[in-house]
Amino acid sequence: MDMFARVSTYQPGPDSSGAPSEDTVNRVLQLPGCLGIYYLLGKDNKSLSITLWEDAAALAGSEEAATKIRTETSAEQHLQILGVEEFEVLTSQLKG
Repeated sequence: MDMFARVSTYQPGPDSSGAPSEDTVNRVLQLPGCLGIYYLLGKDNKSLSITLWEDAAALAGSEEAATKIRTETSAEQHLQILGVEEFEVLTSQLKG
């Protein structure tokens, strides 16, 4: 199964928790072909969102909506968007 990921890097502001709202998470999960989302906060106050997509078409098809959600969320949560990259997922395994 081909799976793809979009990884967005943020710098939370001093008054930001760095965490997305439940509404933001739900909006992402409702996009066609979205398989899941991870949101990570690093020690250097940098955060990452990783969204997983069922195929290249879903990844491409979500770009416009994802950009809108990312822009709105970064304004609401006081996050600076540092970068957005797309990847093919070569291995995906969670230990049960």
